Amino acid sequence: MGNYEDKYFYGTVKVGERGQIVIPKKARDKYDIKPGDSLVILGKDKNEILTIMKEDVMRNFALKILEDLESND
Repeated sequence: MGNYEDKYFYGTVKVGERGQIVIPKKARDKYDIKPGDSLVILGKDKNEILTIMKEDVMRNFALKILEDLESND
């Protein structure tokens, strides 16, 4: 089995009629998600997994990759 020390379970949510979900408060607090924040949703078809991350985290990650690629040229 893998290491589960850095994994969290925040409960389950129901998808509303308009396709909306409510992110549990403990998760919003842990990841500092505030009203108006933009989130990125990524999916993996084979495993039917969805990942949600803050847009600024994704942007910083992408910029770091671009910087590393440029420094290797």
